[in-house]
Amino acid sequence: MNGRGPRRPRRLSGEESRLWSEVARFITPLRGRAVPVPASAPKEVVLAVESPKPATVARAPMLPTSAPYQAPAPRPLPADGLEHRTRKGLSRGSLRIDARIDLHGMYQADAHAALSGFLIRARAAGHLHVLVVTGKGGAGFDDAFSERGVLRRSVPHWLRSPSLSHVVLGFEEAGRRHGGAGALYVRLRRR
Repeated sequence: MNGRGPRRPRRLSGEESRLWSEVARFITPLRGRAVPVPASAPKEVVLAVESPKPATVARAPMLPTSAPYQAPAPRPLPADGLEHRTRKGLSRGSLRIDARIDLHGMYQADAHAALSGFLIRARAAGHLHVLVVTGKGGAGFDDAFSERGVLRRSVPHWLRSPSLSHVVLGFEEAGRRHGGAGALYVRLRRR
């Protein structure tokens, strides 16, 4: 705050006032409001000067276009995380983990097929919370160019994929006692 009082609006100059009255002629007032009476403006004499008319350019008639694009309805995607209460309950052991799968040592294609089948069977069995162990991927490299922790990085993408969206409601990194960064709690949709 600068200590000055409220700012007063400045007065319109003669030219601005004339321009505003021209614009205001085309405005319809809101229902129930009176039409503002224009302030008496000094009358100006406008000399009528004929100017040459510009040549009109023939335009092609506007053809009706097709209906505007409508985006498809968004599909519900699984949320990344679990509810706070659910996560705390799973990590503390007060909520039961209904089933587990360990993907250690599997190739990516085998692990993906095993995970999909496991989740579908777990949902069919009525399970709500499952544990997916991916492993952390260690620092014990045989080859300097080999990738470690491939499943740990890939499984979240698989869980978010449209092929599993009808099964998976959400997932989050597991608590320390269940594997920490090398495992995921997965919440399944009800049948």
